[in-house]
Amino acid sequence: DEVYQLFAKTTTALAALQVKGDEGLNYNKCLTNKEFGKQAILADLLYFKYYFLDALRRPYDKQRLIDDFEALSNYLTHTEYQYFLFRDFQSRNIMVSEDEQVHFIDYQGGMKGAPQYDLASLLWQARANLSEDWKQRLLEEYMDAFEKTIATKIDRKLFKSQYNGYVLIRLLQVLGAYGFRGLFERKAQFLTSIPLALRNLKEFLRQHSVGIAVPEFRKILDLCTSDEVIAEFTPTQASETTPLEVNVYSFSYRNGHPPDNSGNGGGFMFDCRGILNPGRIDSMKSLTGRDKPVRDFLEQQTKMPAFLNSVFDIVDMTVEDYIKRGFESLMVGFGCTGGQHRSVYAADEMARHLRNKFKVKVKLYHVVQDEKNWINTPADK
Repeated sequence: DEVYQLFAKTTTALAALQVKGDEGLNYNKCLTNKEFGKQAILADLLYFKYYFLDALRRPYDKQRLIDDFEALSNYLTHTEYQYFLFRDFQSRNIMVSEDEQVHFIDYQGGMKGAPQYDLASLLWQARANLSEDWKQRLLEEYMDAFEKTIATKIDRKLFKSQYNGYVLIRLLQVLGAYGFRGLFERKAQFLTSIPLALRNLKEFLRQHSVGIAVPEFRKILDLCTSDEVIAEFTPTQASETTPLEVNVYSFSYRNGHPPDNSGNGGGFMFDCRGILNPGRIDSMKSLTGRDKPVRDFLEQQTKMPAFLNSVFDIVDMTVEDYIKRGFESLMVGFGCTGGQHRSVYAADEMARHLRNKFKVKVKLYHVVQDEKNWINTPADK
């Protein structure tokens, strides 16, 4: 199989990169940590705890969990194998040339660490959805290549046991990232990835162990992968036959809000004029909410992110209900003074959010900008 062979080439090249890349490398020059050791492992585990586990608001014994974190991090760092660690080794960082050779990019976060972590990152990325058979075969191929590169036989039983531990660390680090980006920053694409990551973790726990007893940790993992929790993070999504269509508008309050053409009068109009106006800044007068300087300004120097998070909460409840009940139409509008900056940005973000989270049909209308063919001058302000 062509795809399998590319993965096999990748594992072989990874072993060479880790071992040969370690030779003479000054880890004091690393951008982040110079070593993926005990403190870095604990940091990943705590990242999962704070940004995913605690967001579940379920009771657990915090001290016992921290003790288990300590035990697992100690176990994983007691290894004789320490080489160059890519740190974010996943398929999007692997390029395939025309001659079918693999090349790696984006390793500026590299450091010294256990080689199993990179392999775990590659084989257990949720969206790759590799079969258990492929994972085991590729693990064996990697160990063959690793032994050949270091010219020494390894203790494969111990290597596999610690590999499983690093798989768990990686899966939890990903969950922590999804929790932070999805639950706290409210990015829909990360929210919708949480169920996939939980099912990936559940599959791992069903077939593998990490080599040491961590009872409180195991209870927590079983909780996180329960059907109840997975269902909690699985949003209602539209199918091809779902009739609902959401019409999203940006408009200018000078001209009034857009008319409701559905006849049912259902929907929302949100006033963006309470957000600091980038149109008052000379360099942005001719720009719109789709231009990077305006987007950066709204995201970094105004309360637009908090405003949109609140809006998403309100609209999401209705969209989910309308999908379940088979309703056909919903209108969501964003108005500002000129219909050029804040409302355009907000409408674009709403449309993106709804498509990512609910897979629902969205039609996007920028009333003022469409009429002007997106041509603006400072005099318009």
